[in-house]
Amino acid sequence: MFKRRVKVSLKERLLNLFWPRLGWKRYGQYIIARLDRLKGTPREIAAGVACGVAISFTPFVGFHFVLAAVTAWLVRGNILASAIGTAAGNPWTFPFIWVSVLYTGRKMLGINHTDVVNVDFETTFANAFKALIEFDFATVFNDVWPILWPMMIGCIPFYIIFWLLSFYIFDTALAKIARRKKVVKS
Repeated sequence: MFKRRVKVSLKERLLNLFWPRLGWKRYGQYIIARLDRLKGTPREIAAGVACGVAISFTPFVGFHFVLAAVTAWLVRGNILASAIGTAAGNPWTFPFIWVSVLYTGRKMLGINHTDVVNVDFETTFANAFKALIEFDFATVFNDVWPILWPMMIGCIPFYIIFWLLSFYIFDTALAKIARRKKVVKS
């Protein structure tokens, strides 16, 4: 009943991931409309999204949904909106986030390593995951910790800045939609 008349090909769906057919503006409007349908006030939803966006800047890959839900719960935000907010961290943005966070963390700690770009994040995170599963803490402290520690410190300013920025953007947009709805109803 609600299916498409012409089925979208796999190639078209993959291209749509990289560049939405109707454009990025329309995609942004779609996300705002989806968020507006969630239960809660604009502030609760915006706080949830902000928690998801901010958590995307932490180096705890694989735990972003859980951490976003916990932080959203702590600030009384919408937990489902926090899951949507974690989409800010994705395969296209993670390389930039990780390099920025690592560079910032090293600067904050006073570590003078200039070759931040040469860090193999994929191997580092794979080794971390494998070491945690096997309880191999020697690998964690020798191979993973020298990269993870600066990233944990470096994510703090990004977390704060992007939480505030995304909260303001989404709170403003959702409050504007709520005002429009109120005017239409009366």
